[in-house]
Formats: sequence, C-alpha cells, structure tokens
Amino acid sequence: MSAEQKVLPKKQMPIALGNSELYTHQLANELFLNLAADRQYRYAVAGFVPVTTLQHDLTQQGPLMLLGHQLEQGLTTEVVRRGYIAQDFKATNTIIMGDTSERALSRNVEHLRSTQNIDFFITGTITEQEMGAMVNARIINVRTKDVIAAATQFFPAELFWQQEQVSTRNGMLYRTEKPAAYMPKAGE
Repeated sequence: MSAEQKVLPKKQMPIALGNSELYTHQLANELFLNLAADRQYRYAVAGFVPVTTLQHDLTQQGPLMLLGHQLEQGLTTEVVRRGYIAQDFKATNTIIMGDTSERALSRNVEHLRSTQNIDFFITGTITEQEMGAMVNARIINVRTKDVIAAATQFFPAELFWQQEQVSTRNGMLYRTEKPAAYMPKAGE
C-alpha cells in the first residue's frame, strides 16, 4: 500500500457521560481560535444562563441544570491553560471561616473588592433542546461592550446523568422510556 493509499482510522466520538471537560475544551478552542489578544489582559468568566430568562432557575431539575456553573468553572481553567490571566471576581478579601468549612469565594458583595481589574468578560447562554443544550459563548470587551470572539457548541444531556428518565420542559413533566433489550420468551 502506497503512502497515498494509507487508510486512516475512523474518528470515534467519545461517549458523552463524564466528558463535560472535553466539550468545554472544544468550545474554548473555537472561542480562542482567532483571538489575537495580549496575554496580560484579564478575563473574568461569568455563569452561563438560559437564553429565555438570563438567570438561573433554582427549580429546574433537568440533567443540564448545572451546565451553566460547569461552563464557568471549565472556561476559567481553559483561560489559564491557554496562558491568559483569569480574574476571579468572586475571590474574597480574606478567608471566610464557617462551622463546617472555610472558603475564599463568595457571592456576597460585602466580602468582595469594590473594583475589579477586568479587561474582558467571558459569558454566554444556554438553549435547551430535546437531546441536550446549545451553548453560545462570547468574549466581551468590558469598556466598549464589543464582542471580540464568539463560539457555539452542542452539549448532550447525558453529560451529567445518562439514566435520566423524567425531565421538565416549560413547567411540564416528561418521562422518557428507554427500550429494554428484547428477551425472547420460552418457546419462541
């Protein structure tokens, strides 16, 4: 077989369960593909929210309910891996001691710096679909509000719970029955 006839192995798609990091990495690849930004710029990654309400719904119990938070954490990792500076705007001025834990992150503005040194926001929206969610991410210049980069990636519902059989859409419960393997009866 000549070099021109070499058969390349088929590219297999990974199974979805447990690969939220892979899908986040692919989203980041597209987002940073043509970005020619100074490595000294500071990026802050905000949570990704449903496109219809632009805020998290704590009553949502579907398999993708934590996707917005996972994207925030995963893209913060991707910013650092690519050599940029990730600014964590939820970092407190001190360690907060509690009865059962200590922490350095907070959503309470009294614990946070009054000014942030951020050049770009990374954020986006989530549009749920039947088999998962379409995620649209963007990098926004803090001063001008210009979108300097954007990307889209589909995240399958099985990323978090492969066996989910009940979900909600538009306030209605939906049950998904997965077909059982066919077992022939005696005498068939």
